[in-house]
Amino acid sequence: MAVDLSPTPDVAELVERTTAFVRDVVIPLEERHGGVARTEDVRTELQRAAKDAGVFAPHVSHEYGGHGLDMRGRAAVFEAAGYSLFGPLALNIAAPDEGNMHLLEAIATDQQKERYLRPLATGEVRSCFAMTEPAPGAGSDPNALTTVAEREEGGWRINGHKWFITGADGAAYAICMARTSGTDAGKAGATMFLVDADNPGMRLVRHIDTLDESLYGGHLEVLFEDCRVPDDAVLGEVDEGFRYAQVRLGPARMTHCMRWLGIARRSQDIAVARAADREAFGSRLGELGMVQQMIADNEIDIAASRGLITQACWELDQGRSAAQSTAVAKTFCAEAIWRVVDRSLQICGSLGVSGDVLLSRFLREVRPFRIYDGPSETHRWSIARRVLRRHDTEVRR
Repeated sequence: MAVDLSPTPDVAELVERTTAFVRDVVIPLEERHGGVARTEDVRTELQRAAKDAGVFAPHVSHEYGGHGLDMRGRAAVFEAAGYSLFGPLALNIAAPDEGNMHLLEAIATDQQKERYLRPLATGEVRSCFAMTEPAPGAGSDPNALTTVAEREEGGWRINGHKWFITGADGAAYAICMARTSGTDAGKAGATMFLVDADNPGMRLVRHIDTLDESLYGGHLEVLFEDCRVPDDAVLGEVDEGFRYAQVRLGPARMTHCMRWLGIARRSQDIAVARAADREAFGSRLGELGMVQQMIADNEIDIAASRGLITQACWELDQGRSAAQSTAVAKTFCAEAIWRVVDRSLQICGSLGVSGDVLLSRFLREVRPFRIYDGPSETHRWSIARRVLRRHDTEVRR
């Protein structure tokens, strides 16, 4: 039986419009700013143009002004948007806002959705997700969470030290993860809180200097010091924060893969154009065997990444946890996308190293993806454990 992986007609039409929008509107602005958007003027200009083009917020439900795509539909559109570093920002599908929208749609109350989700979905505000902490706190192991929230009359008091909080500069609010019961590293006992940026107990300490610069709002160190929030600031149920984190993290890992796959494809296109035009040693670069091998390997990595994303998204759309497939896809894509950009830069030689094309910027941006959303080593550990558990279960049957 033939398997048809082509997108539905409405998704295909949105992909076509997104591709044209990125090519005609976004890339010229991206090149003008060297791939780094630093001002609200740039963000609002991009998002206004995306709304005018009818491609804004493909992931959000129609109720909040979006296109309501499922995960498989998002894969094609997000890849098209990710062809430029500015594409996700323009469509309002950049991290961490995209993942926060998914989380809020899934577990927020109606009142919380109106107050926090709707303005986020329309691009009126931005947000951040405050979970990662400096060592020995939560990082690759979220169970090491040290930030604590204690009940008090009328609400909660949060104390903790967060860092690498993407998008915190200028965010209207944070979704803060804090331990609410238990003192040791256990899977129970964490709660998510919605904390407004003007809360005097939440303080932005500094921008962390990082290899990448394209994620809007930077990566910040944030302190919660006697940060008081009311009871209605609890997102979901008390002590269920780790479970809710999985609602966000699985899809967010895949949307990261989708966006960066667009950059891999852009890098390949730049390299192929160079190989077709540049002459060396009496022939075109593209006629040299070693260059052909790099081009072929890029195509293989792009195709394999897309296939793994499709499999994981299908499982998520079926309501499955997709823990294994998202871990496999995230690990492979993070490394494959790096290989594609690195080979593309190599093919372009000195041009690739220069600022005349954005390959060197792409290289800096994709490298941290092997750490963000769980380093490859942590995912491999989890993948292997699941395989071994499956083996033990089959042996016992």
